[in-house]
Parts: sequence; structure tokens; C-alpha cells
Amino acid sequence: MLAAERRDHLLALLAREGKIVAKDVAAGLGISEDSVRRDLRDLAAEGLCQRVYGGALPVSPAVADYTARQSVTPDGKRKVASVAAALVPPGGALILDGGTTALAVARALPRDLACTVITHSPTIAAALLDHPQAELFLLGGRVFKHSAVACGAAAVEAAQNVSADLCLLGVTGVHPEAGLTTGDAEEAAMKRALAARAAETYVLASSEKIGTASRFRVLPWTAITGLITDADPHDTVLSRLRTLGVDITTTG
Repeated sequence: MLAAERRDHLLALLAREGKIVAKDVAAGLGISEDSVRRDLRDLAAEGLCQRVYGGALPVSPAVADYTARQSVTPDGKRKVASVAAALVPPGGALILDGGTTALAVARALPRDLACTVITHSPTIAAALLDHPQAELFLLGGRVFKHSAVACGAAAVEAAQNVSADLCLLGVTGVHPEAGLTTGDAEEAAMKRALAARAAETYVLASSEKIGTASRFRVLPWTAITGLITDADPHDTVLSRLRTLGVDITTTG
């Protein structure tokens, strides 16, 4: 099989099965695992898969920069945001992550809702300036421009000194095997720090993130209260997550 044919075979397998196991592909094609790994390295370099131990997973489209992500499934993000915003109790304290879905949550909060919003995102804080009853607490640190959020040691330290009833957290990948992932190590650490300071943590994941993976793990499934998504309730990935005990709320 020519290299171009192997490439097409791997991409078709990834789309059909949701993962590639290098040793299985090698056995099926009668080639070495090294050849499969080389092919996967090439595909990963083109942004067509996320390499993991033993093979590859679908890559998340949410690793694009903040501006580009605003045009990705905006309707799905609004649906997820509407459900998530309804979880915020009057008078409660909310830790709101950064990102485009979290921004949709900020816009979905009732203007007359009395609450405290803790965030490390300047864009989230700015979106809530016209909410007269919302007290804003902005966590500072080095700004990670890709996602328009503060990260790093100073931001993590600031997060350790707050607490909240609820944390609404964004990720770029949701996969039964890879778990909850994002594309930057410091951003992943910041998300863990935020989640650790809330009584309940819900992950917000629009449909394009379901079944995909990024490089850095954020949290284990046992560390979250639930997942909110606009994906099809009968999606096979969601079915697999339910078998892991994940509580899933769909917007459909």
C-alpha cells in the first residue's frame, strides 16, 4: 500500500472508529508499527489527528485561536450556555472559565441576577460590566492570548484564595479514553485550580468537541459534577461516557 493510500486509510479509520490503534493497523495492513507511527506523525503535523500512546485520536477543532473559535458552532454554544446559566443560583458565587462558550454563558446570565462571578478572563469580566447586580472578581496573571485568559503561577495562586458554589469549565476535547483535555499545559493547570475551588463543577462542551482530544489532560471524570453539551443524546461517545458514570445534560 502506497503512503497516500495508508494516509487515506488512517483518516477513514479515525472518522469511523474515533481512534487508531497502531499495532492493530500494522497487523491489518501487514506493515511495521514504525511505518504506522511515521504516518501518524505526519498527520499530526498537519493537524489532522492527536497522537496518543499507542495510536491517535481525532483532533479538536477548538484549538484554534480565540477569534477563530467565535465562529465555530455559535448556535451550539448558545444552547449549552443557556442550560449552564440556569444553574447559577441567585446570590451564589460562580467561577466562570474563559473561552467562547463561557462568554456565551456570561451573555446568557439575566441582567438582574444578583451573584458573584469569579473569572480569570478579561473578556468575561467586560461582558458583565452592564450587569448591575453581579459582583465581579478578576483573577490576574500572565495573559494567555490564545484563549484570552490569565494563566501561570500568579493566576493559580490567586485562584487558591477564592471559593464558589459552582464552576463552569470549558475544555477543547471530550473523549472517553483521553478524558477532558485542552491544548496548553498552563491553561490545563489553571482549569484544575479553578475547579478545585467550587462545590460543583460542570464542563461545557459544544458538539464539535465530543469525541476529540487535545494534548493536555485537565481533569478525571470523577472530578466533575456533570457535562453539558448540545451533541445528539444518542451519540455513541456520550453513551460510552454514561457507562463511565458521567452525568450528561443535553440541550436537545
